[in-house]
Amino acid sequence: MAEHPAFAQSSGPDGPGAPGTKTLSVQCCIVGGGPAGMMLGYLLGRAGLATVVLEKHADFLRDFRGDTVHPSTLLVMEELGLIDGFLQRPHQKLRQLSGQFGDTTVRIGDFSQLPMPYPFIALMPQWDFLNFLSERAKRYPNLSILMSTEARDLKWAGDKVTGVIAQGRDGRLDISANLTVACDGRHSTLRERAGLEVEEVGVPIDVLWFRMTKSGDDLEPVLARIRAGKMMVTLDRGDYWQCAYVIPKGGFERVKAQRLPAFWAAIASMNPLFANVRDDVKDWDDVKLLTVKIDRLKHWSRPGLLCIGDAAHAMSPIGGVGVNLAVQDAVATANLLADTLTKGPPTEAELNAVQRRRMLPTRLTQAIQVQMQNRLIKPALEGTGDEISPPWPIRLVSAFPILQGLAARLVGGGVRPEHVHSRNAHATAG
Repeated sequence: MAEHPAFAQSSGPDGPGAPGTKTLSVQCCIVGGGPAGMMLGYLLGRAGLATVVLEKHADFLRDFRGDTVHPSTLLVMEELGLIDGFLQRPHQKLRQLSGQFGDTTVRIGDFSQLPMPYPFIALMPQWDFLNFLSERAKRYPNLSILMSTEARDLKWAGDKVTGVIAQGRDGRLDISANLTVACDGRHSTLRERAGLEVEEVGVPIDVLWFRMTKSGDDLEPVLARIRAGKMMVTLDRGDYWQCAYVIPKGGFERVKAQRLPAFWAAIASMNPLFANVRDDVKDWDDVKLLTVKIDRLKHWSRPGLLCIGDAAHAMSPIGGVGVNLAVQDAVATANLLADTLTKGPPTEAELNAVQRRRMLPTRLTQAIQVQMQNRLIKPALEGTGDEISPPWPIRLVSAFPILQGLAARLVGGGVRPEHVHSRNAHATAG
């Protein structure tokens, strides 16, 4: 993307404004090019605001990120006029959620019942989603996406954040902004620099991600497989399975100590067709550890700074809801602040309105995840013997299609789904 027209070369004294330092003045600086950052950047660019998105990596190509695009996000893409092009990207459609407890298969969600235009989960690599938004964002000349650009610190005027100090491909950047939005993930640099307090929620699990080539044999598209002492989730990615093997918190070193043949045997015990895992997981470098966290900020903002997405609330992978909550945060932020930003910096009350809008979905979704991990996953991992059966609530949902529809609505629509109300200053851009 072309250099932002507001860039200037500084010739001031050392520090911000030092010789060779580029300066940039924008209405909004977004730090982090994940789902929250890219969607918010797109929406603010669409609204005609001078916006820059900083992404510290050179591309979006990082494996084993959230790859489930839920019906609520698909509806946002439709409201933006992007859905046709988006669904032309390679993806798989997940229309039902099923689980296998021992040898018993249950259905726990049926998206075909959703009163929504796209009643399925689209399984698409996150980099494809982000690349798509980046490509479509090129129509907005007031929006810049700066890759290989890392925000290192906040700029302050008294107790107010006035922008960021960043390091780009060509050196230091001094960016002034009416609003800085931290979308830099669960290990957010900006929320740490701002001294925002994080409320931790206990999590008893971690996840090992890996790929497994399909064997060519038909296999029922079961999402979760649970046996006593073991649990694995498989996502159908066309010619391979994306696998999430659930382990007790902090247990990766113990798994590695048992050596690869024991890991292969554990995977194959979930289904005999998984015996080919040894062809894909040849050493531990083929396995990626996701340290699962559930947390949320007590306060999402400081004057001049707002945190959204994982920077405001880290989610468990349970339900694959992280991407979609991040997108919903971005839509709500644009709805509430785009008009304000055309006039100047938002007030503290206006920033707090974003948290008030999005805290209920955050709390309820995390509460459901905690119940699932404590009442279902943890007991399964602690189980012994060969027999395991579905808990009674799961059996009840499986027995009644109407309950499967309600479960799908909760997962696919989310709590308080957002709709695009921010203005389109480029309505004729096509």
